[in-house]
Amino acid sequence: MVIVLYALTAFLYASLTWHAWATRNPQGRLAAAGPALAETAPAARPAAWWRGAWLLVLLTHGLLLHETIFRDNGMIFGFAYALSAMLWLGIGIYWIESFFFALAGLGLIVTPVALVASLLPLLFPGSQILGYAASGLFKFHFIIANVAYGLFTLAAFHAVLMLLAERRLHTFSRPGAGVAAPVREPLWLGRWLDLLPPLLTLEKLLFRLIGAGFVLLTLTIVSGVLFSETIFSRAARFDHKTVFALISWVMFGGILLARRLYGWRGRVALRWVIAAFCMLLLAYVGSRFVLEVVVHRL
Repeated sequence: MVIVLYALTAFLYASLTWHAWATRNPQGRLAAAGPALAETAPAARPAAWWRGAWLLVLLTHGLLLHETIFRDNGMIFGFAYALSAMLWLGIGIYWIESFFFALAGLGLIVTPVALVASLLPLLFPGSQILGYAASGLFKFHFIIANVAYGLFTLAAFHAVLMLLAERRLHTFSRPGAGVAAPVREPLWLGRWLDLLPPLLTLEKLLFRLIGAGFVLLTLTIVSGVLFSETIFSRAARFDHKTVFALISWVMFGGILLARRLYGWRGRVALRWVIAAFCMLLLAYVGSRFVLEVVVHRL
């Protein structure tokens, strides 16, 4: 059953990835054929089957995570499962966003990454969590933490695409000997970026994701302190996970504060978002990767 779910999830992600790349920017291809034809072409909108396919892959990937993490003999988790769950939640948020905004360009990068992440637990099976897995506080902490990770994962993808779009917007020419020469970019990249909404729309979405993620990350840290106090009789365990989680919390909070007080935007804000997300990745995924793969300690 589990192998079938792995195969079906991978097939659906691969099919959506192929379709997204095969049909990217039909307006760009029509424009190459002739401006008049491009102007008369209707704007591309997601078809009903497309939304249904995304819902199917979300359900399949979610069932796969449930069957592989929550087993009869306990709960299995590790860095590979964390990445898979993060991308699954990120895909779910992306699917909801797609009802309100044209985000085909974002799907081109999120889908193949989700495909790889969904298969990682086959290579890195994780370890069993005993004793406290049935605790209600642990389940709340686990769910909130993963939703926060999913929000920040999608925010990081937003930031990467916005950096590419910003670079394209501000780099129209290279300095030459008196005459500016046009900058040539790969054709696929131009068509990909053409699928994105305006930068202001992406920026608004980005900070909404960060705001919601920051609230959930705060709840994650608070519930983690309560959970640690209940299970280990200590309010906090200052290991790598805790330190990096606190650093990322401070960084994301600082980004939101600087946005409100100083109107932070553009490349500086986007680079800080990516840096904060990297800290968050190191909090659990990075520490578990070192334990499971580098030092082989489960």
